[in-house]
Amino acid sequence: MSAPRSVVEASGITKRFGKLDVLRGIDLSVPSGRITGLVGPNAAGKTTLIKSLLGLVRPDAGRLEVLGQPVNGDERYRHAIGYMPQAARFPENLTGVELLDMVRDLRGTPPSEDSELLDTFGLAPELAKPVRTLSGGTRQKLSAVVAFLFQPDLLILDEPTAGLDPVASGAFKEKLLATRERGASILLASHTLAELEEVADDIIFLLEGRVRFHGPVARLMSLTGFARLEKAVAALMRQGIS
Repeated sequence: MSAPRSVVEASGITKRFGKLDVLRGIDLSVPSGRITGLVGPNAAGKTTLIKSLLGLVRPDAGRLEVLGQPVNGDERYRHAIGYMPQAARFPENLTGVELLDMVRDLRGTPPSEDSELLDTFGLAPELAKPVRTLSGGTRQKLSAVVAFLFQPDLLILDEPTAGLDPVASGAFKEKLLATRERGASILLASHTLAELEEVADDIIFLLEGRVRFHGPVARLMSLTGFARLEKAVAALMRQGIS
């Protein structure tokens, strides 16, 4: 069986902000059709890596490809990406309906849409309200709808369950697994390792701007000797396994 196609290829990626080295030679290959967890302590470089993948930050050196396309300023590859930030910033005066219409105008209406989360989260009654009046959890649900709406090949999710209640969080995880089953790839940054343990196939562990581990969850457990992701990641931080 041939190796799966990679949705992200990075080689020697570096990024410095002033005197601060944020990414220090990132090498990784993210396979398609899998859920890859991106973990690490604060200031490890996760956000900068995500912004680099989205073309929002330009690396100082190295080679970066997303969905087979070089990240070089041509934004067309982003049409195949669904992005969910940790805290979405929507135009405050738009209603939910107007926001979704605006996103469709910007992206182009696809032949079919995935609006399942609208029903799953029971958002229909909230869509007529201005975004500024919505609670943080409802905004997060709306952000999830936007991310999945166009059935993207690659989903990049940054702390997606932050602000979600347990029921919504559980439904969201079920959506992740179903999306993987249809062949999409998911890069999921999260500090909630217990939740990540339920869905992730692979783990990328960043520490001080470097990849300290990248591979299947089962291999991480074997290397560290722990059967829980939280303890295994803690062992990485102590031992510096790469």
